[in-house]
Amino acid sequence: MATLILVRHGRTTANATGVLAGRTAGVRLDDVGRQQAKRTAERLAVVPLVEVVSSPLERCRQTSRAILDLQPDGTPTSIDRAITECDYGEWQGRPLKDLAQEPMWKVVQSQPSAAVFPGGESMQFMQSRAVAAIRRHDAAVEAEHGAGAVWAAVSHGDVIKAILADALGMHLDLFQRITVGPASVSIIHYGEQRPDVVATNTDSGDLSWLRTAKPEADAAVGGGAGHEPAGSAGTASA
Repeated sequence: MATLILVRHGRTTANATGVLAGRTAGVRLDDVGRQQAKRTAERLAVVPLVEVVSSPLERCRQTSRAILDLQPDGTPTSIDRAITECDYGEWQGRPLKDLAQEPMWKVVQSQPSAAVFPGGESMQFMQSRAVAAIRRHDAAVEAEHGAGAVWAAVSHGDVIKAILADALGMHLDLFQRITVGPASVSIIHYGEQRPDVVATNTDSGDLSWLRTAKPEADAAVGGGAGHEPAGSAGTASA
């Protein structure tokens, strides 16, 4: 099976000021967000990516460019609108502190499967379009590059949380239990029997083990041995 690396974009000017950006044009990474994107790109530089797929919004394209700058020349990249930000409709561009006073805020927090943003889309639709796109890309990557291929998708917090919830077999109403920070890395293997969520919301740590990782179709009873630590020669020392 191929390996998917989900990357959230770095912090934006809207994130820093507590505004729900949604699909507003021109929302870019701030200074902190650019540093976060650079740090994540450095983490991924040790893993040759066979493809980088991005949401069309500028903050994701900026993060994708940072990643591609440290990948081999010619690494394929594409834009997929199906992994773009949720359409928050009339909520878009409003301060979060004001939205927290709206009656639907409690629905979004406790029963997101029932949330339909006024003038926008439902959270259920957001999840279904994003999951379908991710699974389609993953199948295409494995068909073209083989089971050891690693690829990345750069998207948004709620979108990535919804994808992870699906992979974890969680109802969408539980997805607020998942945290996905700016420029964080989460990892999924889509196996024949079930998805395998390898990591969520990481912002540090060595990823070089992904170059030689061989995902197993069956879960290891008892937890398994895991991957070799960074710098390990694979043998124990006295």
